[in-house]
Amino acid sequence: MRRFLLSLMLLAALMSPAAAQELVDWSIDEVRAIERHGPWPPPLVRDPSNRVSGMPAAIALGEHLFNDPRLSANGRMSCATCHQAGRNWSDGRAKGFGTVDLDRRTPSLWNVGYAHWFGWDGAGDSLWAQTIRPILDRREMAGSAAQVGRLLRDDKDLACGYERAFGSKAGVDDEHLLVDAVKALAAFQATLVSPRTRFDAFRDALVAGDRAATARYPLSEQRGLKLFIGTGNCDTCHFGPRFTNGEFGDVGIAFFVRPGEVDSGRLGGLAKLANSPFNLLGRYNDDASGASAARTRHVQRLHANFGEFRVPSLRQVGRAAAYMHDGSLATLEEVVRHYSEVSLDRLHSDGTPLVRPLGLTPQQRTDLVAFLRSLDADPPPRLAPPSLCP
Repeated sequence: MRRFLLSLMLLAALMSPAAAQELVDWSIDEVRAIERHGPWPPPLVRDPSNRVSGMPAAIALGEHLFNDPRLSANGRMSCATCHQAGRNWSDGRAKGFGTVDLDRRTPSLWNVGYAHWFGWDGAGDSLWAQTIRPILDRREMAGSAAQVGRLLRDDKDLACGYERAFGSKAGVDDEHLLVDAVKALAAFQATLVSPRTRFDAFRDALVAGDRAATARYPLSEQRGLKLFIGTGNCDTCHFGPRFTNGEFGDVGIAFFVRPGEVDSGRLGGLAKLANSPFNLLGRYNDDASGASAARTRHVQRLHANFGEFRVPSLRQVGRAAAYMHDGSLATLEEVVRHYSEVSLDRLHSDGTPLVRPLGLTPQQRTDLVAFLRSLDADPPPRLAPPSLCP
């Protein structure tokens, strides 16, 4: 009852004459829906499957490895080649590249530590397992466990950093060292949390009933937010503080990557997950309780997963160079137009339809884009990585 009375008081404050020209009218249910998109940032989470998750020494080692091109076969490509801090932790391209051009867009690493499935197809069930894939993939870095093992044993600074992070010198088991290396890399990536935004300031002010602070959020962005949580139903998939459910959906993007070849998305990803020796059901999971493997143990591979791809977070979305898993849409305006006009014939017949053509007016499209851009903010300058062994 107390919460209900507070909500009524908040609603009355926002609908007062002083706020009438500065705020969209918000119902109690809408305020509650907006409240669920925060607060930001949430507390950092520790990955129980990674024994060095959250440890400063592992984070430092991971950052050095992230920028080290010697993880690749040709010695010219590091993780940072494709995941650049100045390009939204992506590469600024419509599609990724490695030793060859790839079929999918390089995803941003912002807030990746909060996810529970990884990659566009969910072939990784932990951040560290997902990090192994590009290192070993012949189309990307084309590295090997032996190469990583030699690096951790023979490079003086990395060997010292490894001992500090893991409590012992690097041994002779190269696969074990590869897993340790990616666990340090995962510890670093989990620290990449996007900054607070205009939306976060509005959300907090709205919940607190701070009329003056709420009115600083431009009307176009407010109208776009109202569409997002209302008739657009965007928050069906893009909900919570990260603006994603972390799952997968078919949103009407073509499956064909070239004549006669399709990208099966989640269907293929689940097959890769089941066959991976590095999944959470395997021996490299540090979680003795086994609880972290529950999703992997119970997930089902269904034909309806064909053509489903991961629902991305919308934080920093306005700074992407291209959109959708295949980079086929160049701008946010094109993305909004896609959802306004999507053809139901493009959806996979066995899947549950998650989208419908919204039929937005030009003004509604403009407002929705304005709201999405309010989820962006300039990150603080990055400091040089700390020395591994000062």
